[in-house]
Amino acid sequence: MPVREGEGHWTATELAEVRAGLEEQIVALREEIAASAVQIAEGDINEGAGDDQADAGAKTYEREHELALAYNSQDLLAQIERAVQRMEAGTYGICESCVEPIGKARLQVFPRATLCVTCKQREERR
Repeated sequence: MPVREGEGHWTATELAEVRAGLEEQIVALREEIAASAVQIAEGDINEGAGDDQADAGAKTYEREHELALAYNSQDLLAQIERAVQRMEAGTYGICESCVEPIGKARLQVFPRATLCVTCKQREERR
């Protein structure tokens, strides 16, 4: 695995810890997404006729909020799965923009990172 200048190389234990953490997050997110889907579906079934405008508006707001949370969880799951795929492909730790090492410390804190700090800052300024 590539590392930045001045950083120690990844040990098998460190990489295994990062991967285990990612896989735990995958399991938790899949459970959360499944529970959210059930809750959203139940909300669709429980939509009652005869609600006044305030009740209908509150239910709509709540449903949109639940959908937004579900979409965010799905996006996070995709990012984490992509990090695991990059590990398997041998491209984990390489910036997708400049093709330089992302940095061991950054990946230990934010293991689903796909950009080095410099490229991420450049992206955020746009």
